Amino acid sequence: MARERVRFAPSPTGYLHIGGVRTALFNWLWARKTGGTFVLRIEDTDQERSTEASRQVILDSLRWLGLEWDEGPEVGGEFGPYTQMERLGLYKEYADRLISEGKAYRCYATKEELDAARAELKARNPKAEFRYPGWWRDKGPSDWLEGKPYVVRFKSPSSGAISYDDLVFGHVTTPNAAQQDFVLIRSDGVPLYNFGCVIDDLTMGITLVARGRDHMVNTPPQILLYQALGAECPKFAHLPMMLAASGEKLSKRHGAVSVEEYKNGGFSPVALLNYLVRFGWSFGDEEVFSRAGMVEKFDWERCNKSDGKFDTKKLAAINHAHLKDPALTPDAEYAAAVTPFLVARGLEVDATKLLVALPHVRERAKTYLEAAESLDPFFRRELVWDDKAVAKFLVPAAAPVLEELAQVVEGAECTVAGLEAAFTRYLGDKGLQIKDVAQPARVALTGRGVSPGIYETIHVLGQAVALERLRAGAVKARGA
Repeated sequence: MARERVRFAPSPTGYLHIGGVRTALFNWLWARKTGGTFVLRIEDTDQERSTEASRQVILDSLRWLGLEWDEGPEVGGEFGPYTQMERLGLYKEYADRLISEGKAYRCYATKEELDAARAELKARNPKAEFRYPGWWRDKGPSDWLEGKPYVVRFKSPSSGAISYDDLVFGHVTTPNAAQQDFVLIRSDGVPLYNFGCVIDDLTMGITLVARGRDHMVNTPPQILLYQALGAECPKFAHLPMMLAASGEKLSKRHGAVSVEEYKNGGFSPVALLNYLVRFGWSFGDEEVFSRAGMVEKFDWERCNKSDGKFDTKKLAAINHAHLKDPALTPDAEYAAAVTPFLVARGLEVDATKLLVALPHVRERAKTYLEAAESLDPFFRRELVWDDKAVAKFLVPAAAPVLEELAQVVEGAECTVAGLEAAFTRYLGDKGLQIKDVAQPARVALTGRGVSPGIYETIHVLGQAVALERLRAGAVKARGA
């Protein structure tokens, strides 16, 4: 399989949107699948909105997701710099070349002149779309206005058509009449999107451009630029859109869309990627993939054209599937991921105890945040009491039961099997069932009415702590 060079080129104007992550993911998967190169490029030409903080958020988010780049910021590479505002000289060089070859030109039309022409057209035909009239198209150096600001425009052909084979959408043809003489570089020397993108992709040796379907409008003018430069075009793959439940383009007003929100919400990065890979790609009915599985199975033939609606419930289900399966999320990985959430609750984490406790919360916890909530009583020195659970279960009649259970625990082997055997003997002697004692014991041991099983809870807490809590619970019950 040919070695590919693909790229992800976000703008540092805010958080990293999960729609952008899906684009980065497909490119990263293809690079890893083919043994190719994944390039990260920062397109920061929107100087009013671009910030260093946003740039760092992008880098941190991609690293948290495990989408490490082979070339780009903080990594380097032979085709750098990888930030557009550091490449302005390169864009001028290519623009001057196109001008000298008669394929582009300086346009000195002022904003006022263009606004007036636009207003005149609207007055004549309100529905007409304004197109640059070509005032400077056929003028050369002898007509240039020295010292006056100008933009560089491309001489778009008015006849013929651009055709290409999209890896997702198939054969696409766009008549050149649909194009106008678009701007390559503004008067301040900053390139517009299509020109900066083409020059970067060309000089960085990008072989495949994979991006959202909303960029299909940019592909014909970009191909025209490649042709004008006498360069071979990369392949193109346009991905279906990620929509809100309403059918609108997914945005922050529809809920969490930034990587940071999902990270802070306790989601697994691999599970998030697993959910996103299914937007525009499928592998039969299979829904749950490891990172290695995604790399192994990904290809463009299985991509589809249909837009998809973001489903938070489905994402939660995929996340839960990853967290409860040790094959997908090994204990050590789970422990490392949940620890910051425990620390955020003000807890000191015993790493050994955490590994013992994990199997008892995996099945129910849908996020690391939920797991930390369930694990809390195992690491908290002073219990936080659920008043409703205390009022309901730590009643005076529960006090002698808790004292007897303390005696059972004291004489038992503190393993799940040993505790179950000891409790079974005690319950048999008393003519009771576990349900008769479980809730008072649970509240005494954890401070709450919901927890892992009683035997598992005691095993994780350890005999000394369990005895202390059962006896304290009896005291609390007597005072209830």
